[in-house]
Amino acid sequence: MHGTVFSNNVVVYNYSSTGVWIALLALFLVMLAVQIFICYLLQTCYNRVPEDFRQLSPGLVWLLLIPIFGLVWNFFVFLKLANSYKAYFTSVAKPHMGDCGRALGLAYCICACLSIIPLLGYLTGIAALILLIILMVKMVGLRNQIPLAPAAPVA
Repeated sequence: MHGTVFSNNVVVYNYSSTGVWIALLALFLVMLAVQIFICYLLQTCYNRVPEDFRQLSPGLVWLLLIPIFGLVWNFFVFLKLANSYKAYFTSVAKPHMGDCGRALGLAYCICACLSIIPLLGYLTGIAALILLIILMVKMVGLRNQIPLAPAAPVA
């Protein structure tokens, strides 16, 4: 960035340079890639839950990519995944699994919604990121406790 120095030693930077736009584009692409990875992990979690216990179709997690709508859709995706896990583990006599991340998911969803509020968003955004990491580790861990469904016989 090249700055212009005025007589009173004030430097004004030209932020319209190509480098700034490239950095913003790179940041956007990294954030999009992370969001796509999260959607992929969530879809694999839903796919592992037997259909009888799924409370949401696995393909619907991709709606999280829609701006603003994704903040509301978080409540459906994460809470229904926790409920799906809970229903499955209860059916196989593993009730000791607790709430299967439901409270953690609710806390994440609330923090994610609050992160769009100016100033408050700095704190809740960081909290949402930390909660998301913990939540995804828990959800993938629960997914790994469900055995793979046997392959359908080929006729």
